[in-house]
Amino acid sequence: MCNLYHVSPKGDLTTYFRALPAQGFMEAPVGPFGGGVFLRRSGGELVGTVGQWGLIRPGQPGRIDYLPAKPGPDGKARKPRPRSTNNARIEGIESKPTFKAAWKAGQRCLVPAHWYQEPNWETGRNVWWQLRRADGLPWALAGLWSEWIDSQTGEVVPNFTLITCNCDSHPLLARLHKPDPTLPADAQDKRSLIHIEPEHWAQWLEGSEDEARALIQPPPLAMFDLADAQRTDQLLASQRATG
Repeated sequence: MCNLYHVSPKGDLTTYFRALPAQGFMEAPVGPFGGGVFLRRSGGELVGTVGQWGLIRPGQPGRIDYLPAKPGPDGKARKPRPRSTNNARIEGIESKPTFKAAWKAGQRCLVPAHWYQEPNWETGRNVWWQLRRADGLPWALAGLWSEWIDSQTGEVVPNFTLITCNCDSHPLLARLHKPDPTLPADAQDKRSLIHIEPEHWAQWLEGSEDEARALIQPPPLAMFDLADAQRTDQLLASQRATG
């Protein structure tokens, strides 16, 4: 599950994606419910839109859906936590209340990213990895977009989510996220974002549901810059040498 990524530079939007620039574009890291850029097809062109990273369920009264507050150990109610909608599991996406309308309508998008961040726990503590492409090009991450209308102000709020798939067998991505010690390695349900290559953009954005699903897979190992993985390997080797 990705909770931080860095928007691709504006130059990548115009040269790599050949997209019309997004009004209000900012080249910066983006966290859940922050403002990021997504690309969709309009009039035969890719058009950039700045929107909230976190899909808003249709009919939801506010931009953020809060989970019911539960009492803590002292019996006092905790503050309600936002429901995480910045990532959408591909499994069951067609039936989840937040995502099903956008999926059924084929509102698929590309999210341009310079890097995205995931945690590695192999050393016994969290070491953040910034996942970049080995060739320096931007990621074109598979997502869904929607528009939500504020009933009080009438404001139209674009919003989007990133789709994830299982990556338990991936040689790099399976190393990420804190493992569940009660489960075997092939049942951890580690998650990966999905990268769409340029020759498949039309298939993802305008194809049928089956054609879109055919593109759902983790990026191959060769696409990744392995610098953070190599630094972690050095830390692990140092731990073994001093242990």
